[in-house]
Amino acid sequence: MTRYAIDPVTRVGGHLRIEVEVDGGAVRDAWSSGTVFRGLELILKGRDPRDAWLFAQRVCGTCTGAHALASVRAVEDALGVMIPRNARLLRNLLYGAIVARDHVFTFYQQSAFDWIDPLAALEADPEATARLARSISDWPSSNAAHFRDVQARLAAHVASGRLGPLANGYWGHPAYVMAPEADLMVMAHYFEALDWQRRANRYVTLLGGKDPHPQTLIVGGMVLPPPWGGPVKPPIGEHPNLPERESPTALSPEGLAELETLIGELQAFVDRVYVPDALAIAQYHEDWLGLGAGLGNYLSAGEFPEGDTAESLRLLAPGRIMGGDLERLEPIDPAAMAETVAHAWYTDQRGDDALVPPAEGETTQRYSGPPVPFDTLEGADHYSWIKAPRYAEVPMEVGPLARILVSYVAGSRLVRTAVNDYVGRLQLGVEALSGTTGRMVARAIEAQLVVDRLDRWLAELRETLASGDVAVADITAWDPGVWPAEVSGWSLGEAPRGTVGHWLTIENQLLGAYQIIDATTWNGSPRDTRNWRGPLEEALVGTPVVDPARPLEILRTVHSFAPCTACAAHLAGPEVPAPIQVHVHTGAGR
Repeated sequence: MTRYAIDPVTRVGGHLRIEVEVDGGAVRDAWSSGTVFRGLELILKGRDPRDAWLFAQRVCGTCTGAHALASVRAVEDALGVMIPRNARLLRNLLYGAIVARDHVFTFYQQSAFDWIDPLAALEADPEATARLARSISDWPSSNAAHFRDVQARLAAHVASGRLGPLANGYWGHPAYVMAPEADLMVMAHYFEALDWQRRANRYVTLLGGKDPHPQTLIVGGMVLPPPWGGPVKPPIGEHPNLPERESPTALSPEGLAELETLIGELQAFVDRVYVPDALAIAQYHEDWLGLGAGLGNYLSAGEFPEGDTAESLRLLAPGRIMGGDLERLEPIDPAAMAETVAHAWYTDQRGDDALVPPAEGETTQRYSGPPVPFDTLEGADHYSWIKAPRYAEVPMEVGPLARILVSYVAGSRLVRTAVNDYVGRLQLGVEALSGTTGRMVARAIEAQLVVDRLDRWLAELRETLASGDVAVADITAWDPGVWPAEVSGWSLGEAPRGTVGHWLTIENQLLGAYQIIDATTWNGSPRDTRNWRGPLEEALVGTPVVDPARPLEILRTVHSFAPCTACAAHLAGPEVPAPIQVHVHTGAGR
């Protein structure tokens, strides 16, 4: 066997190192290493619980707002706060757009180059490209003139020698099997996605105040100006030269009308560009069905509550699937979740092999890896700054695929219709979603499901506001004088990349313990006390590798999880070494 290291893996969030053992043209073993320490829990200790979310969301700005929402929910749970209906709808409206935007970004800017060859697109026939595009969608720009223009711009970019994001790609790799016309079509949509994201950013900023890291969440609900008035004027006598702001307040008639317009734009691109492109790439790569399937254990905490109680249904259902059994859905018990540092660069007072509930966890670093920079982790017992969370001692995959499969098994009509439409084209069962291309398709299905729900939530918000109910927050618990001397809380929800949990204690009106389990903590985890691989490591086993010097197939499966190690392992200090070299290492005979 030969060991190869890819460090850093690019087009992901944060610092990720992947090592694999390759034998007989396929991966036989794998290691996922988060190479930067996260100490955010230490920063939060001793702070005002009402401020926790402002710090917690700085875990990462990629899927911005996910940790802010998880944090305010955990504090609300501790203090027994119930948010108003308007706050629930506003959170759904804000976070739904964030999820859809992140999925589009993940597909085009992070994953597309694993499947399309932009240099091959230079050989495409624009007329044939237009026919292909029109055969899968009625998107207005699907014409030969548009594709000819994109091709010319791409050719000029390549001729300049300043390739930017196209530099160092594995262009010409035998795994690129799509027709040049398909490459050109997706490449054109890659550029259009950038402009679409600008409109999505405006939507998020209108509801969130800024982007990334929205500022309108609050323990108890949301903070937005009341539903009257148009564009904001500066106070009389102050800043006399400051022009009137162009953006209306979100809850004003003008703001609600703009939200409606922006929702239509978001829906149009997802429905008519993103979803058709994802399905087209998956159908071009039917040989990838089943590759990268991994564990078959899927976990979803559920997201987007459709009612105002803890028992309300959610758009995306909670539950877990074990061993790939798509006929049975198991409930979730947060008490069954625990973490181990058996192979991570941490220590725990109960011993490295202990499985510790997150509410009792600690963040005590202990770097024991190879010298820096290092060529290989081979022989290292501890190899990652990511802990290993487990459910009932078993590794679980989280993310869009897990959410879609759980909702499918739970009987969601919307999810079943979308999934059956896709697998029906392949004349296969729902199990065809399991694997690398399945994660890509599930992400697109989820984006469509969520973005198409935005106008319903907006209609409900308008109806509530029109009835005279304008409450957006309940701050009755904001007086620390009414808090118990010691109380604990937790929340489980879903970030774009998967299940997120926050656990905290409040002691004498300040934060005591605080622990976070992020989606990539689940997916990118190292081995556990039983030496079982984490989900990403397991998914890589069996991946074909045609050319180890150009490990395109490995990147396809890694990127299908959209890892964000900034969320799973965060903050580095001078005393915490981290590898910085970019290399692919080949150890002969290993």
